[in-house]
Amino acid sequence: MDSVRAVLIDIDGVLTVSWQPLPGTVEALRRIRDAGLPVALVTNTTSRTRASIARTLAGAGFPVAAEDILTAPAVTAAHLTAHLPRARCALLNHGDIAEDLDGITLVGLDAPDTASDSDTAPDTASDAAVDAVVVGGAGPEFGYEAMNAAFGHLQRGARLVAMHRNLYWRTDRGLQLDSGAFLAGLEAAAGTEAEVTGKPSPAFFEAALGHLGAAAGEAGEAVMVGDDIESDVLAAQRTGITGVLVRTGKYLPRTHEAASGTPDHVIDSFADLPALLALKPV
Repeated sequence: MDSVRAVLIDIDGVLTVSWQPLPGTVEALRRIRDAGLPVALVTNTTSRTRASIARTLAGAGFPVAAEDILTAPAVTAAHLTAHLPRARCALLNHGDIAEDLDGITLVGLDAPDTASDSDTAPDTASDAAVDAVVVGGAGPEFGYEAMNAAFGHLQRGARLVAMHRNLYWRTDRGLQLDSGAFLAGLEAAAGTEAEVTGKPSPAFFEAALGHLGAAAGEAGEAVMVGDDIESDVLAAQRTGITGVLVRTGKYLPRTHEAASGTPDHVIDSFADLPALLALKPV
């Protein structure tokens, strides 16, 4: 592992749980930084902007800035700009991420689907037709009324774009249900398949490597560290990145045993990564 030239790191469950640092993670990231390795924090977190995440992590002692962080909302904005320019997007998400969706036209889930749905032609974004339903992270917003409105737009031809399809994540209250469970219902009911922009999408990992100027497929050049064996580790391995699974966060022995593949490496926590990378003690 001493040939590694870039390190991709999940945040929730790897560095922190409920934004509190896990034991040894601050020191481990500092050692990696001191070794001069390029680092990108790649996360499916959809409740905070990159700037907010950076402030929280830096406040906890992690040596990171906003430019080190790549979020699912930021990648989603790039995807929508490239593939659905000028689309009117109804966002279903918990948390304010408008800053990371700069340039995207957001409308309410209750927006009419066509101009003929109202007495007059739409004059503002809030009155516009819905071209895409964009699903972020789950929260109280994912009630029947919102889900049914999203279903209605999908029936009438709107595209379904998901920032991720995580089923759950770990907090200081234990495992909590995430939007992947709701997304599966929308797909089944509407007879459609979501375009996933965050992990485990190959485009997400490619964007992260591009951000660091690294390349996939070259033996040992890039490593991805995560607690989700499917979305973090095996998905990265399928794009040519070395995968490292940590036994923290959402890690469960049963999901490890039932996984669709085998991680390249398994360590107890992120605190053990410097040793795996053969970094000399500071």
